[in-house]
Amino acid sequence: MKKWLLGLMTVAFMLVLAACGGGEETADNENKDSGTAEEDKKIVVAANPVPHTAILEKAQPILEEKGYELEIETLQDYIIPNRVLEEGEVDANYFQHVPYLEAQKAEHGYDFVSAGGIHVEPIGIYSKKYKDLKELPEGAKIILSSSVADHGRMLALFEEAGLITLKEGVAKEAATLDDIAENKKNLEFDYDYEAALLPQVYNNDEGDAVMINSNYAVDAGLNPLEDAIALEGKDSPYANIIAVRSGDEDKEKIKALVEVLHSKEIQDFILEEWGGAFVPVSK
Repeated sequence: MKKWLLGLMTVAFMLVLAACGGGEETADNENKDSGTAEEDKKIVVAANPVPHTAILEKAQPILEEKGYELEIETLQDYIIPNRVLEEGEVDANYFQHVPYLEAQKAEHGYDFVSAGGIHVEPIGIYSKKYKDLKELPEGAKIILSSSVADHGRMLALFEEAGLITLKEGVAKEAATLDDIAENKKNLEFDYDYEAALLPQVYNNDEGDAVMINSNYAVDAGLNPLEDAIALEGKDSPYANIIAVRSGDEDKEKIKALVEVLHSKEIQDFILEEWGGAFVPVSK
């Protein structure tokens, strides 16, 4: 009788422990689910200042109406945004075009994809000495960005002006300085500077012409449409994209971000805010 009673008490005690443990586990699971839900509603994006940060700031209230919190990490250079994306510190970055992304993937092994193109920044050539590319003298010094992924689009402008000829069969977007077949004025190309420093190089009157990405030109107070002596066409394939880790492009919050950035409200903002210096895209 005593043994039977002792056994019954032991079973009851174990059931109580199981119930308590189950309650804790349920609470833990609920907390985890809550944390996951919060993460799914928060979007952290690393971006360059102009125009990327301003565009994202314009998108913040629209995303908030859709139930998403957009946090923007503004970074000045072209290197750190991909590093923080790789390390999982951000959900996406917004600063680069596909050729640059592909070059970075090849160099660093990043497993990134484009979730969508947002806008084009036509690259321009600026000079304090000359008003037209054809005025450039023999042996003129042309200063480029150190970003090899941008060299093809830069060289295309010189080829269109009849100053150089690229090797036959070379795709313009993939061209490098080694692909110059003919250099009619023996132009000297210097690419020792990071893109962000080129407006300062221009202001210091270095070289005969300086090629500047429109984001940095606008940030430095230049108007690409008025100040550039040559400007890339609006049909440029170099759209700045929302880059994410492979597989994340299917996440609802990333889809929501791209959908808002493709909205008419944001596209109109891009055109009006910078007077056509930046051109929105929707694919």
